Amino acid sequence: MMNPEILTELANTRMPFGKYQGVLLCYLPEAYIVWYRQKGFPKGKLGVQLATLYEIKLNGLEYLLTPLIKK
Repeated sequence: MMNPEILTELANTRMPFGKYQGVLLCYLPEAYIVWYRQKGFPKGKLGVQLATLYEIKLNGLEYLLTPLIKK
């Protein structure tokens, strides 16, 4: 069973570096996530979050993250 806090954190985490620095992970373009998948996700928590986001986007489940975003 997935912990809902993991999804809430994923929906509210910002990309810490690179071209999309400061953008919420859930708003990263799908092509960028696919590129990371091919290149290899970074190590650690960010890599796990990006891999999870890849699976969410692959299965068309992005709508699950939208209500979790804290304004």
